Amino acid sequence: MSTPSDPIDALLSAHGLRRTAAARRVLGWLLAHPDTSYTHAQLQAALAGEGDAADSAALDRVTLYRLIDRLTQVGLLLCRVDASRARRYQAMPAGVHAMPHFECQSCHRDSPLENALQASAGDLDRAAQSALEALKALGYQGMSLDFAVRGVCADCATSVKGLPA
Repeated sequence: MSTPSDPIDALLSAHGLRRTAAARRVLGWLLAHPDTSYTHAQLQAALAGEGDAADSAALDRVTLYRLIDRLTQVGLLLCRVDASRARRYQAMPAGVHAMPHFECQSCHRDSPLENALQASAGDLDRAAQSALEALKALGYQGMSLDFAVRGVCADCATSVKGLPA
């Protein structure tokens, strides 16, 4: 059992969630891998590959679905739907209003653009914050902003012949 000063327990409590072993495990994994987004199946496989067998068995498919849904609803996870219509989940850093990423239409790899857009990160965050504040003033609640650039990544572009520019 973790201590009350555990940052993951504090996050769960602050968002009104129970501090279960499964919730700590899932949120802990995603926070430890902040630059990666996972489909439900990828997250389940990653969690099954670490820890002991008893923990892996306790976190079945349905439990994981319900847990990531609750974590997303309270804003601890960002849920995106990629070009192949798969839901992808990623930890949502505190104070971030938009998480830019690139989705390759060929290999479906999802890459963060945080470093690539570093020079304009402030402008992007201000625009996102302004949009969210305007929507909040209209009564919308529980919002997050997804900034996705879709195209073909450099690796796929060089490996595919005859791809239009």
